[in-house]
Amino acid sequence: MSFSVTLQHRVLERAVDTEAAFLRLYGASPAAFWLDSEHVEPGMDRFSFLGDASGPLAEVIGYRVGSGTVTVRTADGGVREVRGTILDHLAEALRTRPVPLPEDFPFDFAGGYVGYLGYEVKADCGGSAAHRAPAPDAQWIFADRVVVVDHLAGRTYLLALADDSGRAAAQTWLRTTAAILETLPTWSNPPPITTAGDTAGLEEHLVRGRARYLRDIADCGAALRAGESYEITLTDQLVFPATSGGLDVYRTLRRANPAPYSAYLRFGDLEIACSSPERFLKIDRDRTVETKPIKGTARRDPDPIVDEQLRRALTEDPKTRAENVMIVDLLRNDLGRVCEIGSVRVRELLVTETYSTLHQLVSTVRGTLRADTGVVDCLRACFPGGSMTGAPKIRTMQIIDTLETRARGVYSGTIGFLGLGGTADLNIVIRTAVRYAGTWQIGAGGAIVLDSVAAAEYDEMLLKAAAVYRALATGPVGAAAPATEVTAAG
Repeated sequence: MSFSVTLQHRVLERAVDTEAAFLRLYGASPAAFWLDSEHVEPGMDRFSFLGDASGPLAEVIGYRVGSGTVTVRTADGGVREVRGTILDHLAEALRTRPVPLPEDFPFDFAGGYVGYLGYEVKADCGGSAAHRAPAPDAQWIFADRVVVVDHLAGRTYLLALADDSGRAAAQTWLRTTAAILETLPTWSNPPPITTAGDTAGLEEHLVRGRARYLRDIADCGAALRAGESYEITLTDQLVFPATSGGLDVYRTLRRANPAPYSAYLRFGDLEIACSSPERFLKIDRDRTVETKPIKGTARRDPDPIVDEQLRRALTEDPKTRAENVMIVDLLRNDLGRVCEIGSVRVRELLVTETYSTLHQLVSTVRGTLRADTGVVDCLRACFPGGSMTGAPKIRTMQIIDTLETRARGVYSGTIGFLGLGGTADLNIVIRTAVRYAGTWQIGAGGAIVLDSVAAAEYDEMLLKAAAVYRALATGPVGAAAPATEVTAAG
């Protein structure tokens, strides 16, 4: 199928509040996305991207590992099955749908695919299909209508892709949407919400529980001593009935645990509320690839002196530093498979980043994609993110498969965009709650190495889960603005 479109756009000279914009434009949409960097921190992403699947060229793509086909639902109600994996489909779609990015755009996404890959897509990237997730393993929206908010420069961009027959409708959408956004408040960072920092009440919802998790850590230790792995990222999950909507939970989570790679996704009865601080892969228009693995977590403390002591202890801890360096080496190897020889470099090593609830130890690795390599080739080479597996990746994932009793699902996968201009920005799905089939699921874990202390590893896992769990317990923030349907024609 030929794909000949033009990009039309309009700019508002202020940054519209993204929460108000999402509620007004897409609050009732059955499939919608909100890639959210509104809570800007120095050096972090400054752009938020909002949209749904109501445009005339829009599609919703679903995939289950092992099915051999991808389901594509078009805006006109059509459904077709395409043979291959989700990565095969995305690679072909991006190859046949090139749309150059305007040079004066300060961001790298002007239409394309927004969605997620669940952890079990590892089976299409060299891993095994050990467990089956209840929800689809991947879902993506082909976004032909996008609202972009530049929080730093104070601008809002409206973007519309249109074929020859759809240019008038695109102009109508731009005009109508701009008029709605002009009625909404200008962006400002709202005050954070403080939630309880303790882990009381969490353990009753764990899938495997404390005793089993400690036994699993012992089994990890045996595998490490046998030389089968250097580092094993072991996780557990909280699962409990869903009594609140995903959007309400996300509105609380983004203020209780703000993070630069946050996102809210809705695909029918699947909702994802994500407050991830970790970048998986960013590929810019110059084909520079960046990954920022996190290994090492410490709690915050309201006493500034104690808080600084916790931060320093994290930075100086030999075990934590070793965990981080091992994942950096793994990612250098992953990027080396798709980047130009000699271009992969560690730009920052063992840097502390501080968030409202946690300190994290982060490194940054960059390279340049080879000319014969595309965005999806890079994604396939690096998925799942090494910080969620351990090293060496394939053997360590096999060990994890024998210990973890159910699929991780969306958790440990990735959320973000794949742009038609050959760009991408994808996170690691951590600090995330997933609502599906009447239940909430929250995953959490940590890296097990030879000198791990089992009880401390268990406590760290609970600490990570608590940041999300408490947002669910806090309840919704504020009153929702009424949703307004904005169609392609109006």
